[in-house]
Amino acid sequence: MHGRNRLYCGNGEGWAAEAELVLTDDERSTLQRWARRAKSSQALALRCRIVLACADGLSNVDVAERLRVSRPTVGKWRSRFVQRRLEGLADEDRPGAPRKITDEQVEKVVVSTLEETPNNATHWSRASMAKRSGLSKSTVGRIWKAFNLKPHLADTFKLSTDPQFIEKVRNVVGLYMNPPENAVVLCTDEKSQVQALDRSQPVLPMMPGMPERRTHDYVRNGVTSLFAAFDIATGKVISSLHRRHRSVEFRKFLTKIDKTVPAELGVHVICDNYATHKTEIIQKWLAKHPRFQIHFIPTGSSWINQVERWFGELTTKLLQRGVHTSVQALEADTRNWIDEWNNDPRPFIWTKSADEILESLRSYCQRISGAGH
Repeated sequence: MHGRNRLYCGNGEGWAAEAELVLTDDERSTLQRWARRAKSSQALALRCRIVLACADGLSNVDVAERLRVSRPTVGKWRSRFVQRRLEGLADEDRPGAPRKITDEQVEKVVVSTLEETPNNATHWSRASMAKRSGLSKSTVGRIWKAFNLKPHLADTFKLSTDPQFIEKVRNVVGLYMNPPENAVVLCTDEKSQVQALDRSQPVLPMMPGMPERRTHDYVRNGVTSLFAAFDIATGKVISSLHRRHRSVEFRKFLTKIDKTVPAELGVHVICDNYATHKTEIIQKWLAKHPRFQIHFIPTGSSWINQVERWFGELTTKLLQRGVHTSVQALEADTRNWIDEWNNDPRPFIWTKSADEILESLRSYCQRISGAGH
């Protein structure tokens, strides 16, 4: 039927009997607009995506799996839409005393929060929004909580512009999920400019009722660079420390890996697109060592390199609160920490397939489309 999609009413456990309905072009257009509009509430956007997926003929089980919600949730919004159409996607009135705040006042707070900023700040506070709307600060807070609005928070993101993004994601994640036989997979990177920092005054130890105290300023005592290769199967780390960070040092590190990994095994090295990994020196070295295969992650996608997660462990447990009066002391502590790690290594378990990652990014891009200028 042109312009219409068949939809069946269902409950949380499965299909209802022959409750056939059609979805008009206007309804589909409205649902799609609400689902991807940047300033829609995420609850409403999810309900729209549920109905649209149901309209495509998917079962409750398939919709629940695709959107990562429970089957009862899918059944609820499928039934609500069948019974009340678009109006059924709104929240039902709850029992209790009648609201004193009108829908128009709530809408004004939500729209102002999303689409405007105060004259004297970059974002709204409860006090400034209360002054703007004429409501109390607690009422503003309840409205924000109901719509999951947090003006005081700001997150960061970066979308890769690598033209080979999809191919590289599939390649790297494929190595994680199905590592090749008779080979090791090493996530490799450099943590450059690791500073040997000493506090300007002695650190005061923790006492009952009082945390450890340290001065806010520090003395720099030089830097070093840590080259690390994280074995995804065992969690063990091959490492080297160098005072400089060039392709010469990276070649030395590859040589160390070559000597460390048994000769009968292939070596798959996952690394980023840093220039030192692609120089003529490195290309010549790789040509002489055919068991090595380099796999580059997409540009701007360090999150896919497992060694970055290990660098986080090192930073949190050693570097962040460490005190070092010299580069030599810093390097000695780093080597000791790595030795302790390798005595009890902990591999990270990669759980998301390439398809799941790409689908998450696709959904995210749909949500933010039109949000920029």
